[in-house]
Amino acid sequence: MKIIPFEESYRDDLIFMILQAKDALGRKPGLNEDLLDIKSNYFDRDGRFWIAVDENDRVIGSIGYVRVDGANEAFIHRLFVKVAEKRKGIGSALLKIAEEDMKNNEISVAKVHLGIPKDDWFGSYSFYQKHGYVEYEERYMKKLL
Repeated sequence: MKIIPFEESYRDDLIFMILQAKDALGRKPGLNEDLLDIKSNYFDRDGRFWIAVDENDRVIGSIGYVRVDGANEAFIHRLFVKVAEKRKGIGSALLKIAEEDMKNNEISVAKVHLGIPKDDWFGSYSFYQKHGYVEYEERYMKKLL
């Protein structure tokens, strides 16, 4: 597995992986419009986006972030790992790369917006808690970097 900055040639595979991940979580798979144009929704908005690819050059994970305008904060988006690849450290590796990049870009607070009810998003809440994030408002967690 390797983690690389997003490249447009991976777009369809990325979208397919996320739809499968949502389905595996029991959520109705729906297309997130931001994924149709990563460049304008992330890179052009002072953000970043990475994908994890396997030995067959298939997308098995993703993460992005967008800086909050005029602040030293950023929101993490689209942290997904292909269901067959979960519990192998891929999500942790993606999060680490995003957090390090945020620090290098003078972002000192990483935030994430999660769903409710909390029971339906238990995996996400526990993942972020394991990585030092704390809930500061319903559906929101943050970490000082």
